[in-house]
Amino acid sequence: MDNRQLTFSHLLYLTAHHWRLAVNRRLKNLGLSQASWVAVASIARQQPLSQSELAQELGVESPTIVPLIHRLVALGLVERITTASDKRKRLLVVTDKGKALYEQVKTVADDLREEILTAITPQEQEQTQRVLEKLLREVEKK
Repeated sequence: MDNRQLTFSHLLYLTAHHWRLAVNRRLKNLGLSQASWVAVASIARQQPLSQSELAQELGVESPTIVPLIHRLVALGLVERITTASDKRKRLLVVTDKGKALYEQVKTVADDLREEILTAITPQEQEQTQRVLEKLLREVEKK
């Protein structure tokens, strides 16, 4: 890999990482870890989710997610439900408390996104989104 590719990959990683940290700083008063609110937001956006789907969404191994799910259930933010087709399978859904948290996170994240994106023109935003979507499709093929 040449320097340009390393720089691009590193820049992409750092941008996503620091974006998430900026949201986290704005949500610090919630008393939740970044992993917790990211998980609740992922479930709320795509519910119901299986444990393995949540792990994939968060980019971690399935066993890694188990303690996090236990904490979210204990906090009353998420619950496990059974499916009619397979009583052994448990799906994750957000509770009313989890939905309220998601709305709070979404509002903060949306406000931050609008603030950050003022640094680039609407045309640059559209082009960047197209490029990122194209890269995501390619990465998902690998």
